Order: sequence, then C-alpha cells, then structure tokens
Amino acid sequence: MVNRTERLHGLTEALRRAGRHGRTSESLAAEFEVSVRTVKRDLAALMTQGLPMWARTGPGGGYVLDERTSLPPVNFSAAQAVALCAAVAASSGAPFADSARSATRKVLDTVDPSTRARARSLTDRVWVDVGPGAPRRVMTALEGALTEQVTVNLVYEDGAGRVTRREVEPMIFALTGGRWYLVAWCRLRRGVRWFRLERVSRAVATRTACPERPVSAIGPPPPSARTVEP
Repeated sequence: MVNRTERLHGLTEALRRAGRHGRTSESLAAEFEVSVRTVKRDLAALMTQGLPMWARTGPGGGYVLDERTSLPPVNFSAAQAVALCAAVAASSGAPFADSARSATRKVLDTVDPSTRARARSLTDRVWVDVGPGAPRRVMTALEGALTEQVTVNLVYEDGAGRVTRREVEPMIFALTGGRWYLVAWCRLRRGVRWFRLERVSRAVATRTACPERPVSAIGPPPPSARTVEP
C-alpha cells in the first residue's frame, strides 16, 4: 500500500487516464487497496487543493477530471522515455521525488501506445541501487518548507551520534559525495549548516516566514556543482 502523498498523485493520474469516462470511487478503492471512504476523503482533499474535478451522479457515475488539465501528446522516443524513468528512479531519495514520479507517469501517459509498451519493456533492463535517504514524511515537510520559505523544526543526529532539536531556515537542497543535504541557516548555531537528510528523523514545517537569505551566503559551490536547470 502506498503512502497518502503517492496515493493522491496516483488518484490524479488515474482520473487523467480515464478521461471523460471518469472513475467510480469503488474502482479507485480497489486499485489503491483502500476503503471507498478513504478514496472519497482523498478526492475531496484534491478538490479543496484546486484540482478541477467534478462528480457525476446516478448509474455509471463517478469522478471526472477536467480535460483541460491533460497534456497534449508528447513525441518521445522509447529511449527518451526510459532515460526519464531511469533518472527519476536513481533519484528516489532526492527532494521532490514524489512529484518527479508523478510527472513521469503523466508524460508516459501521453506517448503513443507502441512507444509506451517498448519503453516499459526497456525499463526492466535498467537497474538502480539507491542509497539511504530521509523518510518520506521528513522529505514532505522539508520540501514544503523550502517551497513556502518557512522555518522547519528538525530532530537531527550528527556524525558523533548527538541528537539535537533545531529550528532552521531552509536555503537549498544539495547533492554531494552521493548524499543529499539540506543546507539551512540554523537558528541554534546562528550560521549556515549542512544537514544530511538520512540523519533527520523528524521535520515539522512551521508558519514562521524565513528572511530572504541569499544563496551566496552558503559560500562558493564546488567547481563541479550546478543547479538542476536542464
């Protein structure tokens, strides 16, 4: 069974694939192995978040996603589709990984059926071995805090095994030496600190806005570093 964040993404994509025919709550509940009540609660949450969806009542009724939210057909080759899947799979511990998986599924849904079938066949021939990362609930809190630019309360264990509680101002996510870090201004230490994500056992985003600290305050990046801009 997937966690709720992944299930919300999955429900959105299931409705997108169904098009104007829509899906019933019963069929969605069976697909995601949850109760009908849970599906209806999740769909209500998606509508509250602004997803353009409507419910069709009566026999054969169900939930339908506005067709304007669908992507037009994408002219991907099978190799390009597999490259996208491989990049996302290899970065499963990266920030915004859930969103990346959802975006990948969305793109694959738009390619022609023969290309999609060939791509799915090729994905069995690419293996990745992903290192440790933070729990999904931790990543969700950190992603939200960075996106909204609010502070986040951490429970963090350093390299010596000391556990501390910190309120930090997230600045960037960084991948270096094969490990992901949250680089943030630590209000406890009054300076920039690098927090290894797999050592963060708990993270709770607050409603306290962060001051606008420039990325340059972190210091010069390594010569090999770059942003994720394509």
